[in-house]
Amino acid sequence: MKKIVVFASGSGTNAENIIKYFQGTALAEVVSVFTNNANAKVIDRAKNNNVPCVIFTKSELNESELLQKINDIQPDLIVLAGFLLKFPDAIIEAYPDKVINIHPALLPKYGGKGMYGMHVHKAVVENREKETGITIHYVNEHYDEGAIIFQKQVTVLGTDSPEVVAEKIHELEQKYFPGVVADLLKAKS
Repeated sequence: MKKIVVFASGSGTNAENIIKYFQGTALAEVVSVFTNNANAKVIDRAKNNNVPCVIFTKSELNESELLQKINDIQPDLIVLAGFLLKFPDAIIEAYPDKVINIHPALLPKYGGKGMYGMHVHKAVVENREKETGITIHYVNEHYDEGAIIFQKQVTVLGTDSPEVVAEKIHELEQKYFPGVVADLLKAKS
């Protein structure tokens, strides 16, 4: 059985979707959720699904103790699902090609520092984009610049608000993210 560790900072809908997707399967399971936000809803979602949660501060993110906690688990894949901090080089180096992220736009557009959540959707609408989508990519030392694994597009209408775009992106995330995770784990078998 493959082991998945999920990092999340907020509500945790993608984390919970991945947890539930693998429950009862022989392929993998989410063995832990890590969060930098002691008030994040992802903590309750993890607990409700019997997944242990590790809470750490921003300053602890780059400390060796956090890497040691990950090493103790020996995950096959580390999934960033709405994790808002720059991921530490030490963890990326310890787990090459085993750290992935989902971004709410079609990279390389609308990526980089500060481009997350509603900031992305507002930029898409303000620039009158005809389409947007999701990108699942490997994590490297730069924000949103790792090799692209998967992209899926959705049409943006001229009447769409950033909130409507956010809903469209959320639907894509919920539909495709767990399956891409599964495909990656199968490929690494």
